[in-house]
Amino acid sequence: MIVLFTDFGIDDPYVGQMKAALLRAGRRDMPIVDLLHRVPDFAARAGAHLLAALHARFDRGSVFLAVVDPGVGSDRPAVVVEADGKYYVGPDNGLLSVVAARARERQCWRIVWQPDGLSTSFHGRDLFAPVAARIAAGDWPAAWLAASDELQHTLPADDLAEIVYVDHYGNAMTGMRAANLPPQARLRLDGRDVPPARVFAEVAVGEAFWYANSIGLVEIAINRGSAASLLRLAPGSPVEVVG
Repeated sequence: MIVLFTDFGIDDPYVGQMKAALLRAGRRDMPIVDLLHRVPDFAARAGAHLLAALHARFDRGSVFLAVVDPGVGSDRPAVVVEADGKYYVGPDNGLLSVVAARARERQCWRIVWQPDGLSTSFHGRDLFAPVAARIAAGDWPAAWLAASDELQHTLPADDLAEIVYVDHYGNAMTGMRAANLPPQARLRLDGRDVPPARVFAEVAVGEAFWYANSIGLVEIAINRGSAASLLRLAPGSPVEVVG
């Protein structure tokens, strides 16, 4: 299957165009999963930690078409990464580097192919989608790729102590893996200490807490309220562990 992960949003025409390119270049019966199209705008660092948390539920052989690409049209490389049997196609701007760094086995290739009529501003449709479609179809595009030892642009793969995503409830995900945090730790956000809880029902309505969310990240929440509004949280807001 092909898994889409972008900052394109769902109200604009970009996702549909990219899906059309995938189906044109691959098999018409190829499953396409919309994993996330609201990665914080232009935020490769936040996207890298979200992708590293979200990929685990997908089988080996899955192909992730990951596009958070504010440098599109520049000289930033375009790459394919194989990490523990899954494939990631996208820009070499750090977006794929956390997945690659945490993998037990990985290989990298630069995309050297350029299609006729390549748009300078939409490589997701014109460049990345055809490559991803061929990989997903089992038609490895060897002539389009050049082996590379490492990614050119990498980000630290350690946990990221800041907000990386806010959902429509106002729950705020961090780039911190909950398994790496003491279970009774308290967090400080916007000058306010936030205690842990296991689930929403363990705290009073309107009370802020943090918990280990379903993809293993530390998430800040309020029972039946918006943590983003109350604590003034947004992607990039710092998180401090205070005890």
